[in-house]
Amino acid sequence: MSYLSNLECGLCGKELEADKIWNLCPECSKPLLARYDLEAAAKAFDKNMLAGRESSLWRYHEMLPVRDPKYRLCLGEGYTPVYHAERLGREVSFAGLYIKDEGMNPTTSFKARGLGMAVSRAHELGVKEVSIPSAGNAAGAMSAYAALAGMKAYVFMPQDVPRPFISECRALGAEVTLIDGLITDCGKAAAELVKKYHRFDVSTLKEPYRIEGKKTMGYEVAEQMDWELPDVIIYPTGGGTGLVGMWKAFAEMEALGWIGPKRPRMVSVQSTGCAPMVRAFEQGTEFAEPWDGAKTVADGLRVPAAVGDFLILRALRESGGIAVAVADEDMMVGANKIGQTQGIFVAPEGGATLAAFEHLRRQGWIKDDETVLLFNTGSGHKYEHLWR
Repeated sequence: MSYLSNLECGLCGKELEADKIWNLCPECSKPLLARYDLEAAAKAFDKNMLAGRESSLWRYHEMLPVRDPKYRLCLGEGYTPVYHAERLGREVSFAGLYIKDEGMNPTTSFKARGLGMAVSRAHELGVKEVSIPSAGNAAGAMSAYAALAGMKAYVFMPQDVPRPFISECRALGAEVTLIDGLITDCGKAAAELVKKYHRFDVSTLKEPYRIEGKKTMGYEVAEQMDWELPDVIIYPTGGGTGLVGMWKAFAEMEALGWIGPKRPRMVSVQSTGCAPMVRAFEQGTEFAEPWDGAKTVADGLRVPAAVGDFLILRALRESGGIAVAVADEDMMVGANKIGQTQGIFVAPEGGATLAAFEHLRRQGWIKDDETVLLFNTGSGHKYEHLWR
């Protein structure tokens, strides 16, 4: 069973019925968050029950929003490996370095978690058509799960995204519209047709359930590291759903009695060519101003405005974390270094986490005896043009 109880606005706190179709909060137009009956769950859902369950994110189904198992769309998403990066650690003189490789997910990125969950819940609630603006990986994931559910999928992408992203969506049956502009321009175009044709918008944090799929990364980190969270998590941030989701997961697991109050310091990594969260963090603001002229080789980081900006900044500050911007050249050096030591073909976003780690080490922000987990959020295969 699912212990889903209601939805709650992440900003104003308004509570809403969970079993209706919602996008943003009707009062303040901010993201909605799924809430669970944690008191009841703590009495009945013990972490020891996980032993022997399927190796996918659905192993945590009690703390996920899909009520009826027949609507759980599954392509094997989740439960990606955590590696102790020993060879890389020797290269950078740091023993406690770990990598979680989200490139092992279906459609080769962490987006399979969020879109798998969002489309599953939409399917359960009777949605027939889904729409998304995307820089690439999210569109591929939505297309895959929409195909599995028998839904129509509509994708809006910047026309300069790498061709494999476009080909993937079309092969999975989506209708793809290419836009001359950034993901924000794609969002405007998609929104017009969502309203006109009554499609369901699964944009980042514009519906409540993508974050629920992404939060399972937090559950997995705890389980795979024997319920002892790392000191630092370094995460590449575009829309920021994964970072916000993990922060939510840690609070839920403490309420369940699975972990104690210790939290990792969360690090948000962006490109120097598009760093709205870094600027907002440094300025001490609650919300982030849109970034003009966004440009980076990491398509997943080319997000000039994040709907959940205040949630990202809240997680960073509550955790004692930080936001860091790295140059494209440094993230590519990082990607190659990971590949040449650990045998993982990471996306530029994954390389950005190593560049941020080395920057924070030089500053002394990360100590020698700490444990640090880097997130590679996707495979390098869709970025093969960067290695020509």
